[in-house]
Amino acid sequence: MSLLKADERIGRNRRQTGQGMVEYIIIVALVAIGATGVYGAFGKSVEQQTTAIANGLAGQGSQARQAISGAALAGIEATTNANQPLGLDTYSINVMEH
Repeated sequence: MSLLKADERIGRNRRQTGQGMVEYIIIVALVAIGATGVYGAFGKSVEQQTTAIANGLAGQGSQARQAISGAALAGIEATTNANQPLGLDTYSINVMEH
């Protein structure tokens, strides 16, 4: 095998590896954007649920029940916000509420 053919084969493998890495980075970026959007919409509810779990594991039942109630209220608020119509015609209403 000539030296030139070996160099071509190595170069081809490097390009394919680079392409796979770029695809991986794009997928990770899309997942991060999606997670950020979900956390933005349901952040309070997730925070309250995490607090409830931590308090429950720590043996603090009354504080865990309060956190669960807070999570339920935050979930209702998130659902209400998600069902509001958004557009330029309701922009001033939405800005004043937030």
